[in-house]
Amino acid sequence: MTEVKSEISLDLKGLLCPIPVVKMAKAIKEVEVGQTIEAFATDPGVMSDIPAWCRSTGNELVTLEKQDKQFYFLVRRLN
Repeated sequence: MTEVKSEISLDLKGLLCPIPVVKMAKAIKEVEVGQTIEAFATDPGVMSDIPAWCRSTGNELVTLEKQDKQFYFLVRRLN
């Protein structure tokens, strides 16, 4: 498995919907096409919100997983 280097790491722990998506939307504008952002959140809503946001914006959800009591996701900017 190839490890993906992220350009930005977001700490979204303790933030509730819709703030994790809002912060991701802002951060995605700060990276170039092809670059990635990793994020850590505690709101279980990200399990549905982030995939939906990626579909609606045309960005790639590289991974989304639960790690203990938090959620980790990696998004690649595609446009």
